[in-house]
Amino acid sequence: MPKTFTTNRELRFGDCDISGTAYFPAYLDILNGVNEEFWTHIGYPWHEIIWKDRWGTPTVHLTCDFSIPSLFGETLTFELQVVRVGRSSVTLKHQILCGEETRWNSTQVLAASDLDKHTSVPWPDEVKATLDEWCT
Repeated sequence: MPKTFTTNRELRFGDCDISGTAYFPAYLDILNGVNEEFWTHIGYPWHEIIWKDRWGTPTVHLTCDFSIPSLFGETLTFELQVVRVGRSSVTLKHQILCGEETRWNSTQVLAASDLDKHTSVPWPDEVKATLDEWCT
């Protein structure tokens, strides 16, 4: 069975438009928080890799498909899977559910980046090994 990182987020008032429907820019902000939580879960908290090690994981490609609107107060479950690990990139698949119902999904590519030179860099060996363990 593939490894899946799962976490929940409640849609707050600020995540929604005036009708109470989740606003897509807020979705992306939430997704970024889920990514940050995943990296902490696998042992590489962003505050350490950014400030101490001086590399980061910016998004270089993102696709989203929104199926069903989500509403203020609902709890969404974010499921993240690593589907490909490259020399300096990782492809993540996100499925976002409310109960058993898929609300939206996304495919995202992150790149290892030197924060001082603003260039891509190969994954550090230990990071690549960890990502490979998560790869489906």
